[in-house]
Amino acid sequence: MNRTFRPVLATLAATLALASAAPAFAGKVLDTVKQRGSVKCGVTNGVAGFSAPDTQGNWSGLDVDTCRAVAAAVLGDAKKVEFVPLNSQQRFSALQAGEVDILARNTTWNLTRDASLGFHFTTINYYDGQGFLVPKKIKVTSAKQLKGATICTQSGTTNEKNVADWSKAQGIPVKTVVFESFEASFKAFFAGRCQAFTTDTSALAGLRNKEAPNPDDYIILPELISKEPLAPLVRRGDDEWFAIVKWVPNALIEAEEVGITQANIDTLKSSSKDPAQQRLVGSGDDLGKLLGLDKDWSYRAIKAVGNYGEVFERNVGPKSVLGLPRGANNLWNKGGLLYALPVR
Repeated sequence: MNRTFRPVLATLAATLALASAAPAFAGKVLDTVKQRGSVKCGVTNGVAGFSAPDTQGNWSGLDVDTCRAVAAAVLGDAKKVEFVPLNSQQRFSALQAGEVDILARNTTWNLTRDASLGFHFTTINYYDGQGFLVPKKIKVTSAKQLKGATICTQSGTTNEKNVADWSKAQGIPVKTVVFESFEASFKAFFAGRCQAFTTDTSALAGLRNKEAPNPDDYIILPELISKEPLAPLVRRGDDEWFAIVKWVPNALIEAEEVGITQANIDTLKSSSKDPAQQRLVGSGDDLGKLLGLDKDWSYRAIKAVGNYGEVFERNVGPKSVLGLPRGANNLWNKGGLLYALPVR
């Protein structure tokens, strides 16, 4: 090797080593969130299990807990969230305009949205699929029997396109009746205007239990006609904020993998000898500095909402209003699809 290049290569190697160990610089969104003192989170205007307010205006749901976990990690308080209800037509423009910091609105991750809207999807927090809700009185037990049926759905969603694709691929002609708002679409269905209603099956379960005149009069057909991986989104152009909103949900998933819960996290913080647990409870390596946060970022997130399994159970699981099984949303080592990126 030419001796002239040796000092240059050594300097370059040292620079790269320092860069890899350096903490992240705070991005504009993180600065704005800290100055404001709250995270602005775009949510649905009422989908049980994901984001819905009660009569007192208190929000709950899986997406709501995602935003609260981010607020806990960044601001130290899960209550420092401003929930901004958005319909399907408003959601993307609101994020593009900076009216919200995160869009956590049961939104499907697909190529078109990922590549053309100027957003980054972060971490899948629910694996869903589109299905059909029908009244039992029409005696339909399979989607294959929907030939000629009228189907209510909401415009501006993947649901409308999925029905068209499914109808064409299966050779089952149907008539789709679209409505601008989610509420208008399901109310039209329950009023008898359509023979079926279609959206993500998680939302169908919530509608049947909460909105149907008599839930026992309706069934969800067994077929799924699409894949609907749901994930929060952030605007492109701020890699630091993107990293935070990506890694907080990952921390909740890994917490379940390694056995950390709301109930035992304080005990583990002072007693755990497991390096994976130590990193998550803030007693091991300081990974927070790489995100522009402190050492306890993941401890606060888990302490605030619990691990992913606790979030699922509370909002959409068998003991919730929706009563959904874990299914695909179980951990990878328990037959599901959830696989946390390693927090290390």
